[in-house]
Amino acid sequence: MRNFKVLAAAFGAALLVAACGGGDGGSLGTQNAAPGRGALMQTPPPRITSMTAADFTALLTAKSASLLQLAGTPVCGVDVQYIKYGTVGAKGEATDASGALIVPTGSNAKCTGARPIVLYAHGTNITKSYNLANITDETNQAFSEAVLLSALYAAQGYIVVAPNYAGYDSSSLSYHPYLNADQQSKEMIDILAAAKTALPTLMNPTTASAKLFVTGYSQGGHVAMATHRAMQAAGIPVTASAPMSGPYALAAQSDATFYGMVNAGSTIFTPMIFGSYQQAYGNLYSTPADIYESTYATGIESLLPGAYDFTSVVTSGKLPQLALFNSTPPAAAFAAITPPTGTGATDALFAMGFGTSNLIKNSVRLAYLADAAAHPDGIFPSVPNGGAPINSGMPATATAANTLRIAAAKNDLRGWSPQAPVLLCGGNGDPTVFYSLNTSVMGMLWAPQVAAHLVTLLDVDSAVTGASDPFAAAKVGFAQTKAAMAVAAGANAAAVVTGGYHGTLVPPFCNAAARGFFSQF
Repeated sequence: MRNFKVLAAAFGAALLVAACGGGDGGSLGTQNAAPGRGALMQTPPPRITSMTAADFTALLTAKSASLLQLAGTPVCGVDVQYIKYGTVGAKGEATDASGALIVPTGSNAKCTGARPIVLYAHGTNITKSYNLANITDETNQAFSEAVLLSALYAAQGYIVVAPNYAGYDSSSLSYHPYLNADQQSKEMIDILAAAKTALPTLMNPTTASAKLFVTGYSQGGHVAMATHRAMQAAGIPVTASAPMSGPYALAAQSDATFYGMVNAGSTIFTPMIFGSYQQAYGNLYSTPADIYESTYATGIESLLPGAYDFTSVVTSGKLPQLALFNSTPPAAAFAAITPPTGTGATDALFAMGFGTSNLIKNSVRLAYLADAAAHPDGIFPSVPNGGAPINSGMPATATAANTLRIAAAKNDLRGWSPQAPVLLCGGNGDPTVFYSLNTSVMGMLWAPQVAAHLVTLLDVDSAVTGASDPFAAAKVGFAQTKAAMAVAAGANAAAVVTGGYHGTLVPPFCNAAARGFFSQF
């Protein structure tokens, strides 16, 4: 669920040279002291930078030829605005958050008139200062993703609306409602409302068409699907959506982790999940020491998001790099899954999630596994071959006793059916958000919609099916990039590809596929 880095991203200094609107600072406009949901807090919102299509093309040519090739030559210029808006936290409390509003500019027909909106949800990042509107600073953790959004969507004629999320950047919320389907979908709806209010007030006033596309990657894939579901329930028209590599069957993904299929990044994702659901439901633990080993318990509730990035949070000793669980089985019955074996190439990956300087107490894992055995999810540990999962709706946790499993089930995205077109994109080798437990499961649950071509599944790590394959370019590009990464890594190829699969390899190609999918509508 980790946020990604663009194929070649180091061109922030050049962006500063090209920026012709960077001085439009925060003192402009009027402030709303107590914003309601969806209220725009500053009118007009400050413009961070403005680039013509030629400016942007020159930058990509010089600094990121691979991204330019993937996205195509910019047709439009881009204006990047910083917006603040009212929203709610996980407990329904009023708060505020910030995000980016990126609009196309220029005289080309694709850049003028009423433009479609891409509502985008970003992947997991643990640095509180994460800000997608701060596109002029390459040291900003959100820089790479902001450039990708600008190149793939805004420079091709789409208005991009992208939240930083409550709890990040300038948000006054003291925590982040991570993978909270209700809160994060509400926030997506709120930033969309604020952005629509802002559009006519911009230095380059812009008009939105009736077309709304919802997408996001990793954590953002979960957010995008939750948002589509919430909008459908509220009667808000969605033209199409493209959730990418998200943990949709969240309860199954959680069960797999505690079973021992420890995914890359678990020592970061797990405290974010515990912290989020403790804030929302208040019943996961009495103190952090109930969950975490003493080495890590102190201060962990306020650690993420915070001042650290993915590397420094480990090197500082705040979290272990890999060892989520103890290598001593919590009970004899679970020795065979401490760590699990017989999984093939992933044996080595899962084994790295166990050690002696681990994060989660053995007593916590034991209680979780006992509950999972008594109240199985229905997807994991086995998915029936050739048919729908055991329970084709939500996970079977109605009688579960474990509070984390109950919380995960509340935020699981099974149990609804889309009425607008959906592209589900991912890669089958993803070691972080397991394709088989999420994208494939949703495909089985939505088999009638797949048959009716309302839902499309795309595995970018698969062979081109023929001359008419609409995703051939994404598949070929992925294969070439993966092969080049392996060659460059030499003897460490397997480890490097595994390490970069979710965060670097899949995102640009799924985003390119999403744009192609949206262009049909």
